Amino acid sequence: MERLRCNTCGAYFTADLPDEVNADGEANQKYGYSARSIMGFPKNGMGSPFYRQGSLQDLLGVPESASAIFDQTEYLSNAIYPILKELMRIAANAKHYYLDDTSNRILGQKPLIKKQRNSDKTRLRTGVYTSGVIATTLDDQHIVLFETNIGYAGEFIDSILSKRDMINSPPLLMCYALPSNKPSKVIIYLCFYNSHARRQFYDVLSHFSEEVEHILERYSLIWSFDDETQTKNMTEPDRLIHHQTHLLPIMEEIKELGSQHLENNTVEENSGLGKAIKYFNKHYYELTSFCRLEGAKLDNNAMEAQLKLTVRSIKNSMFYKVLSGGSISDVITSLIATAGKAGINVFNYFNLLQREREKVMANPEKYLPWNYLENS
Repeated sequence: MERLRCNTCGAYFTADLPDEVNADGEANQKYGYSARSIMGFPKNGMGSPFYRQGSLQDLLGVPESASAIFDQTEYLSNAIYPILKELMRIAANAKHYYLDDTSNRILGQKPLIKKQRNSDKTRLRTGVYTSGVIATTLDDQHIVLFETNIGYAGEFIDSILSKRDMINSPPLLMCYALPSNKPSKVIIYLCFYNSHARRQFYDVLSHFSEEVEHILERYSLIWSFDDETQTKNMTEPDRLIHHQTHLLPIMEEIKELGSQHLENNTVEENSGLGKAIKYFNKHYYELTSFCRLEGAKLDNNAMEAQLKLTVRSIKNSMFYKVLSGGSISDVITSLIATAGKAGINVFNYFNLLQREREKVMANPEKYLPWNYLENS
């Protein structure tokens, strides 16, 4: 800012900042809100490490160290954290959840002694995972949440469901068929994704082409019939009737084919195809939830797509140094994904949350992504 001194009285006069600059941060603030938003996107939205952003800034003639960029993303995380807390509160009473996780690394994280789920025993835990949840609210809004720590996806969904109102009906949970994914806090309806069951058949196609080709051909009709319900904009009750009429017989046929192979010893039980058949038969009830429950989905592809935000970061950055770094990334990534689902301009949204952070802390429900969309 230009500053002048009067030679007569010695008073100093400082030029006022333009309105657009004042709107982007306080006068003594080196980095504007927009700068912090831009710094938060590459790492948490595209998986670009901080040092790579620093290299880009050097090329642009505005040098910034990786540590400075991290500091600014922490400021961004603190400003938008009240929204995340409100989203988690709302997610606790959702009607449907997608759940998945992926392994991660935190260099400074030491092993922890944690209580085993559904038991009073404890054991030493070392596995670090990033768990992801997509919660569909009663108003059909989608909330995407991430958590990185020593813990399974089931523990993450437990922490969300622990705040659930017991008067609500049991939710639907789409997840992988692992005991560690199952919640232990409330009653839920489990749904296992058919894409994984199909993949097990597809992986042995080259060794059992004659047996598997027919199964895959029948399985492909499952998604074709489900796409038809979306094309025709069917309601959930009509979709369920449609699935019971057209899809349930196909699932029963696949189960019967597999059982016949095992009973007639035409397929070795411990072979790749035998294991695929046993998996399908063992989890048949959960795999056919979409034929019994309104709103049940066929697969978990929506959550796997969102996990790519974390997977890209792991491939490029490889690890977090401490747990707090992972937590900061979880906050920003969750808000980026949720705001993206709402179809809003995430950059402008983040700038607004920082600019009105006092109001955001007082009334976070007014600044949820879908409310921002209505008021923008």
